[in-house]
Amino acid sequence: MDAKQNIVIIGAGYAGLTTALRLDRKHRITLISADSHLTQRIRLHELAAGRPEVTVPLKELTKDTGITTVRGRVNAIDLDGKRVHTEDGREFAYDTLVYALGSRTDTGVPGVAEHAYTAEQAGDLRARLDGGSGELVVVGGGLTGVEMAAELAESYPAWRVALVTGGVAGAGLSEKGRRHLARTLTRLGARMHEGTRVESVGPDGVRTDQGVLAADVVVWAGSFRVPELAAEAGLAVDDRGRVVVDETLRSVSHPDVYAVGDAAAVQLPSGTHRMSCAAGMPIAAHAADVINARAAGRPAEPFRFRYLLQCVSLGRRDGLVQFVHGDDSPKERILSGRTAAWVKEQICRFTVTALKMERRRPGTYMWAKGPARRKAVADGRVEARRSDATAAR
Repeated sequence: MDAKQNIVIIGAGYAGLTTALRLDRKHRITLISADSHLTQRIRLHELAAGRPEVTVPLKELTKDTGITTVRGRVNAIDLDGKRVHTEDGREFAYDTLVYALGSRTDTGVPGVAEHAYTAEQAGDLRARLDGGSGELVVVGGGLTGVEMAAELAESYPAWRVALVTGGVAGAGLSEKGRRHLARTLTRLGARMHEGTRVESVGPDGVRTDQGVLAADVVVWAGSFRVPELAAEAGLAVDDRGRVVVDETLRSVSHPDVYAVGDAAAVQLPSGTHRMSCAAGMPIAAHAADVINARAAGRPAEPFRFRYLLQCVSLGRRDGLVQFVHGDDSPKERILSGRTAAWVKEQICRFTVTALKMERRRPGTYMWAKGPARRKAVADGRVEARRSDATAAR
């Protein structure tokens, strides 16, 4: 058996593009994206700080591949009829659907949507900061918030930057890594407010459990959320709305649907994967391999992956490379300073290079393999989420 399929991929971020470019080109492949370009999400803090562009045209990445790119926003999936619908009234039939809609910054805290900028609004943020001065508060102590705070403090010295987090900044780093992070932010002039939970954002600042912090500009770098489309369609999802998949990245409720990247709940031996480019591209590449294998009548291998590094840019001349165990827990070993900044830059460049390599020769992208994932989510929990998703339709 060597069946030619009609494969539709929704979402053209790192994961969606990786899957599309790696698939066997005997298939009819349609890539649906709300934008005409790939946004390099891992560079959005650089865009806010003045980098001229962080996008790559889809036509450049899919040139000479036979992949049909469609610009449109998907607003419904008919799982029974195997059709995807876009807001402008078009519909696309599929034999296999790859769900790769990714994630966005969660703006559910009161006042965030109205009064704060997110990384996705980096261009608008740059326009607001350029030539101005005042109090700038970055909320979020994860790596996204840390990178944003450092980049803005370095690039806009007229702005007084504060980083606010409910826990400790860089909580997933080693003690040595957190010390370097704190020293660098202090050197750049950024103040740190750890153990400070933000309750709401207003036009004049942020209200916290420690009091009010005045701010002329607030940047929100909290957790990510995924679109509700999967649950609305009736796919089995977890408690964060991510598609529950088996060890081959296929939906546990609809075997003709695969989910990749941030929108998938991929179980590793250490738990659900971290929403990141580092995990998203390997997940997407493996999904393509599985689809190719099944179409050719070959057995599908389980997904295997292990983490190697966490890379943090701290402005343009400093950085942190945190070495980690396969389960993403930190080792004590780090690289810092200009060497770490150089490593981070090479990794950022490689994400686009890897896509271009897949365009020229599918199957070239490789990643660090670990043990197979642990047993799938218990049947009872999956059934519960199926019921929740069906009720939401």
